[in-house]
Amino acid sequence: MFEAAILWDWVGFAIRWVHVITAIAWIGSSFYFIALDLGLRREGDLRGADGEEWQVHGGGFYHVRKYLVAPEAMPEHLTWFKWESYSTWLSGAALLAVVYWVGGELYLIDQHKAELVLWQGVLISAASLTIGWLVYDVLCKSPLGDKPTVLMLLLFVLLVVMGWGYNQIFTGRAMMLHLGAFTATIMTANVFFIIMPNQRIVVADLKAGRVPDAKYGKIAKLRSTHNNYLTLPVIFLMLSNHYPLAFATQYNWVIAALVFLMGVTIRHFFNSMHGRKGMKWWTWAVTAALFLGIVWLSSLGTGEEGEEEAAMSASAQRFAQAEGFEDVYDIVLGRCSMCHAAETGYDGVYHAPKGVILETEAQVAERAQEIYLQAGVSRAMPPANVSWMEPEERAVIAQWYRAAGAVTLASVE
Repeated sequence: MFEAAILWDWVGFAIRWVHVITAIAWIGSSFYFIALDLGLRREGDLRGADGEEWQVHGGGFYHVRKYLVAPEAMPEHLTWFKWESYSTWLSGAALLAVVYWVGGELYLIDQHKAELVLWQGVLISAASLTIGWLVYDVLCKSPLGDKPTVLMLLLFVLLVVMGWGYNQIFTGRAMMLHLGAFTATIMTANVFFIIMPNQRIVVADLKAGRVPDAKYGKIAKLRSTHNNYLTLPVIFLMLSNHYPLAFATQYNWVIAALVFLMGVTIRHFFNSMHGRKGMKWWTWAVTAALFLGIVWLSSLGTGEEGEEEAAMSASAQRFAQAEGFEDVYDIVLGRCSMCHAAETGYDGVYHAPKGVILETEAQVAERAQEIYLQAGVSRAMPPANVSWMEPEERAVIAQWYRAAGAVTLASVE
């Protein structure tokens, strides 16, 4: 039997799988070309090239040359690197819609921060992703484009402001994810609106027998370098939803800001190494200091997530009124709440996993679908069944959820 909750969870899993695969491809090619560009050797007969590099991999040798503007003639076979970026962004946008728009009442909007209806939260979510690119693009095309350090500092300020702004409206988990999507949108827009069009201009000039303008390569390289420094923070933000100490704490937006600085220090070390400018070991000391600062901030107290809801959503009310809820509530208190509590009572568990609190009837009703998927139709929770949840208890959870009106989409023999 395929139920809506089960099918929708698998849809989310499938999209997440695609997103991770395409992100690996994009990040891998980005890191490779930055390292290749920084490590080019410029001695010997380059035959008009800016630099070259010999590499070995998989039992074969590769001879790579880079032309600062373009080669004298257009090669017959030219590989373009763009779909890795586009596919990553498109799959990420789909995942955002599945998790944070469809599940907006639970994951997107924090009613303690802003009293918004779901469509308003979704509209803010979608519209906000374009703001970063528009501001950043204007800055890059201004005279500041010739001052990359100042430009990066202004971009950092923009990211900090957006993180703070998201935190005034969304849940901590949604704030982290949206800041990552906000940054990734800038990165993909760099590829779509700047890097690829500039490369097409160069190719068109070559085909027409004209000498391409070097400025197009310079502009594309600047945007590519920015993408390189933003990659590591984006990965952290995308993974943060698994770690409540990152998203469900009072200073989560400050933690996100420090993560961006960590991304800069780590990439600076590797970029300097690949550029044969020496090992900048001091960057690791700075990175460690930033990380310790993050750990300290996470210990200063939790945010508003996990508090009892002022009023249950319509969906939660349906589950709270469904037959069997009292039994399910007792099961959750006995089998789950020692970990999923404001003050945990299980040795070694210091914070509620994923920031999920299951102590009140409202909290249990709001998390109905997660409880059903994690403990009703699967045995994901409790982990290793440490609290000895019985099969009969799992059946009670499943029956309760279905009794509340879970829709059956289709069934197969």
